[in-house]
Amino acid sequence: MKRSNIALAAFSTTTLLLAACGSDSKNYYESPVPTYLSEVPYDANKTQLPAEAAESIGAKSISVMTYNMVDVQGKISKATAMVMFPKVAKPADGYRTVVWAHGTVGVGDGCAPSQNVLNPRFSILAQTLLKAGYVIIAPDYEGLGTKGIHPYLNLKSESMSAIAAVKAMKDEYGSQLQGGWMSIGQSQGGHASLGIAEFANTDTSFKGAVAGAPASSLGQIIQIYIDPAMNQASGYTVSMLDQAIMGRRQIDAAIAAGEMSPNDPLALAVPTIDQTAEGYAELLAYAAFASVGIKAQQTNYDFKNIFTDNAAEIAELAYGRTGDDGLCLSYPAPNNADGLQEKFKAGILAYLSNPTHKITDYGIDLDKFKTDPVVSDFLVKTQPATNATAEQIIKTPVLIIQGERDQAVLPDVTKRLVDKMKLKAPEYASGYKFELVPNATHTQAIVCRNKLAVDFIQEHMSAGSDIVLTDEDKDASQSPHCKGAS
Repeated sequence: MKRSNIALAAFSTTTLLLAACGSDSKNYYESPVPTYLSEVPYDANKTQLPAEAAESIGAKSISVMTYNMVDVQGKISKATAMVMFPKVAKPADGYRTVVWAHGTVGVGDGCAPSQNVLNPRFSILAQTLLKAGYVIIAPDYEGLGTKGIHPYLNLKSESMSAIAAVKAMKDEYGSQLQGGWMSIGQSQGGHASLGIAEFANTDTSFKGAVAGAPASSLGQIIQIYIDPAMNQASGYTVSMLDQAIMGRRQIDAAIAAGEMSPNDPLALAVPTIDQTAEGYAELLAYAAFASVGIKAQQTNYDFKNIFTDNAAEIAELAYGRTGDDGLCLSYPAPNNADGLQEKFKAGILAYLSNPTHKITDYGIDLDKFKTDPVVSDFLVKTQPATNATAEQIIKTPVLIIQGERDQAVLPDVTKRLVDKMKLKAPEYASGYKFELVPNATHTQAIVCRNKLAVDFIQEHMSAGSDIVLTDEDKDASQSPHCKGAS
């Protein structure tokens, strides 16, 4: 998930944050044989030549692999993943592999990373790993870029998408690969990386996971923002979102009347209506993707059920006509307005143009959300790392990286997740590391700690090459994606 701009406050500087998951024995028991199907050059949706794309991150080649996996219906489905080989000579015993799990993009096929230009933040990590001599596999996930609905935030689906991709690579390139592999991901991908560690926990060739701001506790956070019963600051009478809008309207009225300067510290501290709308719109987009994703497994589910009537029409755009052609979370210029988040934002602002309207009367229907048994079951099953059975506890080292100023995944939520992981598996708890990155937002943190992430991977799975990366090779703390762009 990209950075949310929700900053909820009324006459205060308090900002509230949004959280929206040896042998290859049982890990591959659901991966059909043969797994590998085919490969074509990556062409970035025909906007960049394959050689140019590879050179941009220092890769020898980038291709898009099609492979078989078992989907959430228990059927064999095709999936796709980008495959990146380094320029570094193959070690005597073969290349090690790192799986990159991407963040939220949408559920439509056109949102698949393999069909779009490389994400600039991922490119920073990819360039470092390739320079060290690792092979990178970047799954699109089930239903992204291939037929079928993407089961957004379905922990098992994300995990099996990656595990099957690794098996496909071993099937096709076994003589070039040493066998060892690790996972790393951001937001939805952080959620996926933890899931991979769960489902690959008997695979001795799996060496560990890195999770940047792993998505978790989505249901709880939705209620924190729209349920008055969760807002102690209002005496449990007004939701946090409504309180934020009420406070901003009063400030705007005071400015219009000449009673307050626009540069007053209070006016600058309290989020604008536009900012709050943008953050809530992102939350609604995540909810829409999740609801559509449920339909991948429960085909009769009405994914519009949890939305108010005035927002359901926009939620339907996440699904599109077939479930394969829904809108993406966002689009680059000049098509910004076409993204699902922007569609929701426009709807929210239009609704709030009536000064008597409350923001929480638009979007998610709280009563339906709290009482929908399908949603309740989904929210439990999507929680990473802490709901696993004893057979699926994470046995490998894990590094979780979290931004202190993250407005998409609450730092406190992630801290609680780590604490629960340790309680769940005390015998492995010493291997679970948590890094809080000062002043970093949601997408900045993993970039700011690129060196830490790469060092962690190298510590637990050396690339096996003769390449020795310098700190300068690994450090991205001065990148605009750490210090500026969020």
